[in-house]
Amino acid sequence: MRQIFARRFLSGSAFALVACLGLGSVLTGVARAETAPQPAADGFTIDDVDSFSGAYLAARTANADRDFPLAVALYGKALRYEPNDKELRESLMLSHFMAGNFVEGVKLARDLRKDPAVERITTMARGLDAIRTRDYKEAEKILAYKGPNDLDRLTNALLVAWARMGAGRGKEAIAQIEALKGPGWYAIFKNYNIGAMAAAIGDTAKARSALSSVITDREGGATAPDTYLRAVMALATLEARDGNRQKAMDAIAAGDEMITNYAPFKALQQQIEKGEKPEQVIRTADQGAASVLFSIGGALNRQGAQDTVALYLQLSRALYPDAADMLILLGGIAEANKQNDLAISYYKLVKEESPMRRISELQLGLALAETGKDKEARDHLKGLIASDPADIRSYLAYGSVLSDAKDYAEMADNYDKAVAAIGPTPAKSHWSVFFQRGIAYERLKKWDQAEPNFRKALELNPDQPQVLNYLGYSWVDMNRNLQEGLEMIKKAVELKPDDGYIVDSLGWAYYRLGRFDEAVEELERAVQLKAGDATINDHLGDAYWRVDRKLEAVFQWRQALAFKPEADLEPKIREKLENGLPALPAGENAAEAKPEGAPPPQPSQPEQKPADGNAPAPAPSTTPDPAAPAPAVDPQKKS
Repeated sequence: MRQIFARRFLSGSAFALVACLGLGSVLTGVARAETAPQPAADGFTIDDVDSFSGAYLAARTANADRDFPLAVALYGKALRYEPNDKELRESLMLSHFMAGNFVEGVKLARDLRKDPAVERITTMARGLDAIRTRDYKEAEKILAYKGPNDLDRLTNALLVAWARMGAGRGKEAIAQIEALKGPGWYAIFKNYNIGAMAAAIGDTAKARSALSSVITDREGGATAPDTYLRAVMALATLEARDGNRQKAMDAIAAGDEMITNYAPFKALQQQIEKGEKPEQVIRTADQGAASVLFSIGGALNRQGAQDTVALYLQLSRALYPDAADMLILLGGIAEANKQNDLAISYYKLVKEESPMRRISELQLGLALAETGKDKEARDHLKGLIASDPADIRSYLAYGSVLSDAKDYAEMADNYDKAVAAIGPTPAKSHWSVFFQRGIAYERLKKWDQAEPNFRKALELNPDQPQVLNYLGYSWVDMNRNLQEGLEMIKKAVELKPDDGYIVDSLGWAYYRLGRFDEAVEELERAVQLKAGDATINDHLGDAYWRVDRKLEAVFQWRQALAFKPEADLEPKIREKLENGLPALPAGENAAEAKPEGAPPPQPSQPEQKPADGNAPAPAPSTTPDPAAPAPAVDPQKKS
């Protein structure tokens, strides 16, 4: 059990790799071991479990499903059978932390403090609890670190510094951080914490210098974008509170050069323009210690690291439960884990006065749609558009919901309004609006209106692989601009060589052009890149048939049926299984004959919805990627 759970967390080596490459409780009333029976999946309750093995195996299943409240209850029940089982207690402690039950987790952490398997976690939890209870001397003692791990040394040193600040030794704490030696990626974390701490103790000059160093550290900003954004907000707030309105605006402008269209920048700017003096996010030792864990968690936020990130964030939340960016990041992780109701609960906790409120509202609308509450999601997002018609992200989020619902007429109207809001001089970041509008018109079979939008998207962003793929294939499919279309798809593949959907488009383009051997080569690669997709297997079956590999064609068509194709594709596949493909007329290629039953391609899988409603990120984050497409608006499956 230890191997499959405990070791998923707090991997310093994982962070070191990321850096080198440049890169309270969740809900009140969660299940605990001592609480009343709780319902579980498939209609069973905790009372149904009447053996150690049953409780243990069910707990492991709940853990694998990331249902941590249920895992807490089940591990607790297993411990009633085996109260001295150390690994069960380790797993129960971790489940408590992941469920947001910090106090209960700390009780177990004290008991397990000498257990080497979870020493890193128990040390951090006990140190944070000492800070939370204002026992700063004990916190320093617990968090003292002399080991070799760079991440652990940085984390503990920063936490110790905040404990010293809480004890009234702020200048000493700042000096300690300044003296900390380590690899180059330490810089952004050191400077941000120095700046936040100096601002909290009233040393404006020191705070301004340190935070300015973060803003000019573009490489560090790429490694830890959430920390970078906090630094921009902190410096702008510092200047605004000091009466330097223009310097505050300059700080926001500098941040906007690094990460464009970030909603909190706009909200903070509006506050400053009104003459308001916003509060600093970090004002106390609790908040500072929480920010350390948030910063590390945000930097670790890459695909496959969600459990580690969630643990850091839950520990952070124990000290600063109202931190808006932390709540949004937790919501994004919950969405990635298909826990949309949990995500909604996080988004609703972001306070109305927070500069990040609009991000949470956008994500809330998208999450509502994911839970099947289409009308509620539409009404919510339309309300956001009405409240700020200039905010293009609202149109993108609403367009995503409309695309999922296949309401292409409303989708086109929505993007018409977005283009009108943009005005005559769109920015590069607006390419996705034109791309989505083109998709809406293409689905409505209004190609004369669709094509100019795809061209405009490429004019704004010439190397965008999704647009290259979509327009290129559309031309090939219509037997227009064949060579130019093929070259576009090839370029898209060069830009995203591991995208199975784009590779499928290239293979299908070759098929349409009658270049069947090349089609087979590319479609075989697409099937490897994106296993389990009915349409790609169907395409490969067609290509095999044309090169006289008919047994393999039949196998691929059967595979396509097993993968549950869309309703309109299934009868076409069954027809091909019954009769094969019709022979091509002599002298004609596939582009001319267009074989019956051959479905069109899928340019590219929809990207993950981002937390800001603007662009996808590798994993849920509060940080937008201005070079990436809009939230998942399903442009990518041509039907």
